[in-house]
Amino acid sequence: MERKVTVLGAGLAGCEAAWQLARAGFPVELWEMKPAKFSPAHRQPGFAELVCSNSLKAARLDSAAGLLKEEMRRFGSLLLECAEKSQVPAGGALAVDRQEFSRLATEAIEGHPLITVVREEWQKLPPAPAVVATGPLTSEAFAEKLQGVCGEPLSFFDAAAPIVARDSLDMDRCFAASRYDKGESDYLNCPMNKEEYDAFVEALTAAERAPVHSFDAGSPKVYEGCMPVEVLAARGHDALRFGPMKPVGLRDPKTGHRPWAVLQLRTENRENSLYNLVGFQTNLKFGEQKRVFGMVPGLSQAEFVRYGVMHRNTFLNSPKVLCGDYSLQNCSEIFFAGQITGVEGYMESASSGILAGLNLARRLKGKETLKLPEVTMMGALSRYAAEYEGKDFQPMGANFGLLPPLPEKIREKKARYLALSQRALEALDALLQKEE
Repeated sequence: MERKVTVLGAGLAGCEAAWQLARAGFPVELWEMKPAKFSPAHRQPGFAELVCSNSLKAARLDSAAGLLKEEMRRFGSLLLECAEKSQVPAGGALAVDRQEFSRLATEAIEGHPLITVVREEWQKLPPAPAVVATGPLTSEAFAEKLQGVCGEPLSFFDAAAPIVARDSLDMDRCFAASRYDKGESDYLNCPMNKEEYDAFVEALTAAERAPVHSFDAGSPKVYEGCMPVEVLAARGHDALRFGPMKPVGLRDPKTGHRPWAVLQLRTENRENSLYNLVGFQTNLKFGEQKRVFGMVPGLSQAEFVRYGVMHRNTFLNSPKVLCGDYSLQNCSEIFFAGQITGVEGYMESASSGILAGLNLARRLKGKETLKLPEVTMMGALSRYAAEYEGKDFQPMGANFGLLPPLPEKIREKKARYLALSQRALEALDALLQKEE
């Protein structure tokens, strides 16, 4: 019988790691502290809970996020299958019904005959072989144990956007459309004229923020990829108009013109009864969120079913402690996966779980671990985590800037990105055929 493997954490990375190990024939003991204990941001008892957004980003192949999904599909990703089964309309993006997505993932994991789920918090270093996927909200007790082995974890702060009920919106002030008419009007748009925008920005920048709990000593570092909207607004009066409230690609059907600014709402579920405020991650006090966001046309009577929150995220100084296959440098049978490694994003986390689980299974079978070509997105992300040479290691999501440039110059961006994706998939297919 194959050796039992411990996997810590049933988030996206932990689920994918456990799935890969079980597919390879290894019995897995998957530890998850929910529902006995919840992190500051998690609320649901199910696995693979999505917190910051229900969007898993673009699905098209000429995007970095789309390429990542295609690579994951070739490895038999469990969560990509769950996402496609729970998909809700979102233009060119892959967005899901959060509860259905989690239910499908939980059902698959709990139903696998080689996976045993233990609903308790793990508070010590796991014995090898193991995958640590305790996430960006790793419990303080376990984080303290990691410090002795991996060095001092770094921290940054992440913020989640509010969710409102559709039936509380003033639909006379909104219009349904996707930018440049891509998709089938999957977003609700709240247009603003210059006077409305000016007043909104003034109120937002003066609004009272919720106190940040002392997860870390000193001032919190705010991660650029999930910037609280009030922090972005404070950078300049027009920062929102060139960021989450940009009006490009939209035309207000009432005026026939492009609005001065637009707040977009994206559906949260298949029933289209809940919508999140796109790009409006925030740490304002709850009363301030209702007051200030209620100034947006269409939201004056909005019912907030979830207010925005800000919470801690912890990740390792991975270039100092991890190898390119996500294994610990000083213990080859302990792997890390997910945002704790310094990848950023739901699918990025899941992809690292795939590689961690796959590579641990290979190592236990006496095979060399799989190091993906640097031209692939999964390979580039793993190399970033292990080989970053800058002074300040920060989380990184999928982007074409991680890939080596093409030998030929392609001026048009969409064509260039598509060529990068095609090169990546050809290299990955060649590697996988060689491994068969």
